[in-house]
Amino acid sequence: MRILLGVSAGIAAYKSVLLLRLLKEAGHSVRVLPTATSLEFVGRATWEALSGEPVTDRVFEDVPDVAHVRIGQAADLMIVAPATADVMARAAAGRADDLLTATLLTVRCPVLFAPAMHTEMWLHPATRANVATLRERGVTVLDPAVGRLTGADSGPGRLPEPEEIAAAALGLVAAPSASGPLDLAGRRVVISAGGTQEPLDPVRFLGNRSSGRQGVALAEAARDRGADVHLVAANLLVPAPHGVTVTPVGSALELRDAVRAAAAEADVVVMAAAVADFRPQTVPDSKIKKVAGSPPPTITLVENPDILAELAQDRLRADQVVVGFAAETGDAETGVLALGQAKARRKGADLLVVNDVSGGRAFGAADNTVHVLDRNGTVCAEATGTKRDVADAILDAVVPLLVHG
Repeated sequence: MRILLGVSAGIAAYKSVLLLRLLKEAGHSVRVLPTATSLEFVGRATWEALSGEPVTDRVFEDVPDVAHVRIGQAADLMIVAPATADVMARAAAGRADDLLTATLLTVRCPVLFAPAMHTEMWLHPATRANVATLRERGVTVLDPAVGRLTGADSGPGRLPEPEEIAAAALGLVAAPSASGPLDLAGRRVVISAGGTQEPLDPVRFLGNRSSGRQGVALAEAARDRGADVHLVAANLLVPAPHGVTVTPVGSALELRDAVRAAAAEADVVVMAAAVADFRPQTVPDSKIKKVAGSPPPTITLVENPDILAELAQDRLRADQVVVGFAAETGDAETGVLALGQAKARRKGADLLVVNDVSGGRAFGAADNTVHVLDRNGTVCAEATGTKRDVADAILDAVVPLLVHG
């Protein structure tokens, strides 16, 4: 793929060096378009050495070939990272006073801006208006990360990590799944991902080890197969994918409300999140203190609602396909698959995805192994591989269940 990487003047330009390396290592051709002042942060020689392409900020170079037009016409994807308030203002106004902004006017490929600036600049009404203008025109503008900025400042305005920028940008041009191109086109898919956290006090919580990788992979796969995807994200440890609607939640009750609201219009609901079975009966307003010589406090737990069973038994649409997940460890008497089969018959979901998490396997890992069971507990599919491979295998099992009108 032919990618253009615009770099504007900010201390975060050093991260774009890492972004360039990620894109090159993924096999893409990358040309860097810096602003003149960005070269004060990262020099031309660095960009040329790592990209293998000529680097200039000037429109009046390679004039006979009309470079400021030709470069944009040949691009498959354009990324601007870091995108300063100044560059976004110039892009929103349609200015073309250097090679970067001139190219932004000629590209017809997807464009992604990754902003980086001080918090005051990001929150200024002028910047907010410019961001809104760019988004209205179809440009993807990421929200900046929150964290340490230049000097002692901290807050929203930090450039997202290179891996997150690359994933979001490449997601704009991701190819459809080879197993079923656009076989979810026009479908609405709701997916929950991550792990819920149940507050013990204002500081602590009961949680689990789910990173959300498998749910995010499902969201990416459904998006790439043409679906309108709504991701209910519970404390993800990985970035949410671009091109999907995201509703962040914390606890099991919050997840339940968000999923049920989103499921009202959904063709498919996939409960991939690891939902806590229990929550504290009461949550104090202040931190629980350790008192020397006193026994630890007793925390009474109450059961959380069974969200998957509710969705399966009280479907808001008769033709809705409901998919659940069961992370099992097995015990001395019963194996993982047998436990999953009993759960499949008990829950009433159309499909139940069972995986073995004994010894912490699967949590946070890049790979997974699953069995997909029907509502009677019969194995109808198996998959081993990356979590994206597993996601596509699960959706392959979902598609035949959809009612085609």
